[in-house]
Amino acid sequence: MSELGADPLDARDPALIASILPFVKLANRRYFRLRAEGFESLERGPVLYVGNHNGGIAGPDISCTLGSLWDARGPEAPLYALAHDFAMKQVPRFGAVIRRLGALRARPENALRALRAGAQVLVYPGGVIDAFRHARRRDEIVLASRTGFVRVAQAAKVPIVPIVAHGAHRSAYVFSEGEALARLLRLRQWARVERFPLALALPWGLALGPWLPYLPLPFPIQLRVLPPIPAPEGADPERIREQVQVAMQTALDELARRAS
Repeated sequence: MSELGADPLDARDPALIASILPFVKLANRRYFRLRAEGFESLERGPVLYVGNHNGGIAGPDISCTLGSLWDARGPEAPLYALAHDFAMKQVPRFGAVIRRLGALRARPENALRALRAGAQVLVYPGGVIDAFRHARRRDEIVLASRTGFVRVAQAAKVPIVPIVAHGAHRSAYVFSEGEALARLLRLRQWARVERFPLALALPWGLALGPWLPYLPLPFPIQLRVLPPIPAPEGADPERIREQVQVAMQTALDELARRAS
């Protein structure tokens, strides 16, 4: 596999996914008290799922979202998720495991290849900026100015299906996003990371940086699948991104009010 080439799709292991799915569902139901809406009416063909990211490497939004998608569509259905390539490359064993669960490096060519092969792809466009936002911004959708996911959907001729998570950002208390620290450490240059978060989390107490795993706090999590948003070729990607963000923020506001 070349450094800039697309990842192969055949590393995904449906048998492994089927074997762990009962445990993922149990954790989602018992520990996170997951309430999921809209998964019974998922699109059957290729789509680009867009989620709001919470909590980085240990964020329960990933477990809840992937578990719900696997349960709704079945482990055999081709579903891939884009993951930060730094962690996959720097921790090869971790990368090898999550590739078997359908992870692909977060590159446009990987998403395009999967979508054109008829698969569905999950992406978190906000990345670390969204995942490590301050606790006071926990009920915000942060997609920044990124339009790459829209351009991928346009090129693949697939709709964008937002999946909104509420409650997952409370898995740790992020009291500093660490933007200045990330600049000081030059993380953007060598790791493609724009934040060095400081958080209160189990079992460490104080959790430093974007790569330290932690035990998510057991707050209830809600998921909602929103109606598909078309991404026609020739349309303004920024306008479509704004449409996606507004739809996701409206849903997150509703879920937050329901949880309060």
